Amino acid sequence: MERAARLARQAGLPVTVDVDTIYHGFDRVLPLVDYLIASSDFPPQWTGESDPFKALESMQKEYGMRVAAMTLGAHGALALERGRFTYSPAWVVDCVDTTGAGDVFHGAFCYAVLEDMSLHEALDFSNAMAALNCTALGARGGIAGVQEARSLMARAERRRNRDFETGVTDRTAG
Repeated sequence: MERAARLARQAGLPVTVDVDTIYHGFDRVLPLVDYLIASSDFPPQWTGESDPFKALESMQKEYGMRVAAMTLGAHGALALERGRFTYSPAWVVDCVDTTGAGDVFHGAFCYAVLEDMSLHEALDFSNAMAALNCTALGARGGIAGVQEARSLMARAERRRNRDFETGVTDRTAG
């Protein structure tokens, strides 16, 4: 991973990482990462900080990544960019199977970065793509297109977690 991240960085490509488990030597990869999208367990485990806001802030400060974020499953995603937290609540769908939702979220986020979406737009879009994937059986059963995601975003309700909404309102990294 370290070698691939270095090659991407040298080529001027954005480096993203999808991580949920602590790996030996991962401390050499993190300084090369532009966009960290971790599971909700990873930042607290890595930093020893149980508060998700403080854990993301700690990782961003230590490794200098542009965005430090975590997926929150049925509650959406939380991210930190330029000292500001962004919370994107999950979209409500008739869920059939959550297999692959995280992978679809990460793929959609990479697409959003390449399309130069704002962080808020990228998280909303990625959440929508992951939600749509959950409407069918299997890891790739519900992978949708951009228009389907935008349609969901225009009409669907959101599953809000007040702790994250309040945390974003009350905090600024620094």
